[in-house]
Amino acid sequence: MNRILITAVLSLYFAYVISSHLEISKKKDDMIFAQEFLSRFYNLNSKSTSSGRSIGESMFEAIIAMQEFYGITVTGELNSETLEAMSKPRCGIPDVRNYAHYAGKIKWPRTNITYRILNYTPDLTPAEVDEQICKAFKVWSDVTPLTITRIHDGTADITISFGSRAHGDYFPFDGRHGVLAHAFPPGNDIGGDTHFDEDETWTRNSDDYNLFLVAAHEFGHALGLSHSDDDTALMFPTYSYVNTENFVLSKDDVEGIQILYGPRMDGTPTDPKTELPNSPAFCKSNVTFDAVANLRGVLLFFRGRLIWRKYPNGGHLESTMLQSIWPSLPSRVDAAYEIEEKDELCLFKGTRYWLIRGQSLLQGFPQTIRHLGFPKGVKKIDAALYLENTKKTLFFIENSYWSYDNTKQTMDKGFPRQITQDFPGIGNRIDAAVSYRGNVYFFSGQKQFQYDMERKRVNQISRANIWIGC
Repeated sequence: MNRILITAVLSLYFAYVISSHLEISKKKDDMIFAQEFLSRFYNLNSKSTSSGRSIGESMFEAIIAMQEFYGITVTGELNSETLEAMSKPRCGIPDVRNYAHYAGKIKWPRTNITYRILNYTPDLTPAEVDEQICKAFKVWSDVTPLTITRIHDGTADITISFGSRAHGDYFPFDGRHGVLAHAFPPGNDIGGDTHFDEDETWTRNSDDYNLFLVAAHEFGHALGLSHSDDDTALMFPTYSYVNTENFVLSKDDVEGIQILYGPRMDGTPTDPKTELPNSPAFCKSNVTFDAVANLRGVLLFFRGRLIWRKYPNGGHLESTMLQSIWPSLPSRVDAAYEIEEKDELCLFKGTRYWLIRGQSLLQGFPQTIRHLGFPKGVKKIDAALYLENTKKTLFFIENSYWSYDNTKQTMDKGFPRQITQDFPGIGNRIDAAVSYRGNVYFFSGQKQFQYDMERKRVNQISRANIWIGC
């Protein structure tokens, strides 16, 4: 009886030991996988090297960056939700822009672009591949002045090929269900070239991987677009099947490509929501801003992944993509403010912030907003406003606001306070705020409020889009 009991106890013990070892082994494998993913797509190694932080600190921040980009719960922890997102089939282009793929121009200098198909996948007939590739280019040419023409010999702007593992460009594929394809941005030599992983199975339907959907995404890169953190956009990094009949680009995709090349010039109707500034359709639309800031007298308006610059001499309005100015920033921001006396611009996205001096991103950034004194419950800043006379920064979060003392570098006591309590007349939610030429402006939805900070009252209400030529 004692022998049976001892045997049972030993069996349970060894089962526990084996289970523990398996769990430790799995955690180790998950950590290695995550490090490889973050190094490849979020510059984990370069961040650690350049900032002097430990790999643990850098990995924590890289996980946060990835979670914010994917729109999943931000914890900084390598949990099951994060690992599941990392494991999805995706494009091989990193989600941040300061990497080797994007060295040089981000658009073609002409509107007539050629492509050539070098080889074919055996999964489809050559005629089927030709059809899917042509259809994928058409989604971009339909909304731009681009003319994209196929050639059968000679040198094309964009060459298309299928290959597996190491295929001649120093960016090898990884086998089935990992990286599906990648493309290089506009430029000479390899610029624009698009490669598909032959280890995948390519189809025209919902089975395995739809060639049209992957090709259309990659051609966005070949034309100059980066990844979008809008999960409804074609340029979101992970693969997701959607019905390809009468496929239409998302608003985010159209805005991005039209910023590079402009809208079609032949009168083809487009969705008013995707029109560019100054056009009648755009001015009639419900324009809102994510953030507004003043930088060296130039007003910056952030909306999606676009940024509009309004110069003090009036009239001239310049629009471009945020990442074309600062490649290592996220594709869009939540809030921004300038400290004029330091020539610094502070930009926020989720729980992180970046500091730019002049035109250069300062080393050691991004940092988490915890460094400013925000508790863990704060996941996003809606608007920020720097007041030069008091050296205070006001942070607006949902229906409350916080006050930060820039001189002491601490949060002021007694906050947060209700917006409606201290700023009557502007509502209980602020999208953006800016101090410009002695006036303070709050943006809420489609409205802009010129506010008297001393008298605590609204001086004037107007439409937000009045700043951009409407």
